[in-house]
Amino acid sequence: MKPLLVFVFTIFFAATAQAAELIMVEQEGCTYCEMWNEQIAPIYPKTAEGRFAPLRRVDIFEIDESGIAFAREVVYTPTFVLVEDGREIARLEGYPGDAFFWPMLDRILRASADWVDTGS
Repeated sequence: MKPLLVFVFTIFFAATAQAAELIMVEQEGCTYCEMWNEQIAPIYPKTAEGRFAPLRRVDIFEIDESGIAFAREVVYTPTFVLVEDGREIARLEGYPGDAFFWPMLDRILRASADWVDTGS
């Protein structure tokens, strides 16, 4: 019985501990959003960053329905917002290319006390 309780307890806390999300605010016709979708989207979920902060997409015209407490208005697309428990922790505005995205993502992930860069 004890091993079963440990297993259930571990699964429960693993599921609830995933509080971080990376919100991508985008809009149809956004050239830089399309670039991100081509260059980063296919690999993002396979990275340590993607496992730590899974991507959720929000249309810029549907922000009010997102349930996210943004710290300030989102003006540009794409805007990437690190959210924990529905509250903005940090943001990255724009996407000039993958050489910019990964180091800046690392910087905003470090705003979260739980992020540990595993190098993958």
